[in-house]
Amino acid sequence: MIDLDELAFDLHANAVNKGFWEPNTEDNHIVFYLKQLAMVHSEVSEVLEAIRKEKGQDKVVEEFADILIRVLDLYAGMFRDGAVTDSLQAVLLAKAHTNTQRPKMHGVLA
Repeated sequence: MIDLDELAFDLHANAVNKGFWEPNTEDNHIVFYLKQLAMVHSEVSEVLEAIRKEKGQDKVVEEFADILIRVLDLYAGMFRDGAVTDSLQAVLLAKAHTNTQRPKMHGVLA
């Protein structure tokens, strides 16, 4: 099984190496994180457009990969900065287990 935290740290190291994480000051960490989340949203929109414009399954899957890369990079950057301290892999597995215990649609009406 792949170690999600290790993958996140590797992806983050590449993002840092490519200049996507310039040194931050204490005053702009939150704004920077919010901008990174906006980039995740942008990647989600690219999946939507790939499906809507019927660009093919290869493009759709590539855009899903971009979402995961951005999410894992952001997690690792926040972990590096001390903004989060929990293992993403451990929390993901715990959350997945919790979701198996929920009732059908668990409150979603549509």
